[in-house]
Amino acid sequence: MNTAPELPVWSQTTSEGFRRTEVSTVIGHGEQCWEQATHDVLRWAIKTRSGFQVSNSSKVSPGTQLTVTARVAGITVVEPITVVRVVEEPDRVGFSYRTRPGHPVTGEEAFIVHRTDTDVILTVRSLTAPSDTQPWRAIYPFLRIVQIVARNRYLRALR
Repeated sequence: MNTAPELPVWSQTTSEGFRRTEVSTVIGHGEQCWEQATHDVLRWAIKTRSGFQVSNSSKVSPGTQLTVTARVAGITVVEPITVVRVVEEPDRVGFSYRTRPGHPVTGEEAFIVHRTDTDVILTVRSLTAPSDTQPWRAIYPFLRIVQIVARNRYLRALR
């Protein structure tokens, strides 16, 4: 399982049993937008501006374990994760994290800010499968809908 935030083109190979998603949007233009977006993505703003709480909003670092908390339909959901990769290149900045036991789904997600000559672009990649534990496994179809809503929020979070 690898969302490969370091790669401009995500390989078409997938991890068996995981749903693969990749979405991108232009979030702005120019150096000032680039500087702000790269700062924000590495400090969890994409999650916090999308309605999540993050137990440690320090700059992301590989191996860091933390908890993301969400409120969905009046229920508090705790999502334990580990940062697995961080990318800081001149035209590409981002990171990926993997879920830990207790998370509602199993998988990996990446948030990547990259730029062309004129555009600053946010890309979100994910590999998702049902959790091994109940009740999460039973409500996985509902969680897929929640993921779509969250992904749409992510795409607006850094604008």
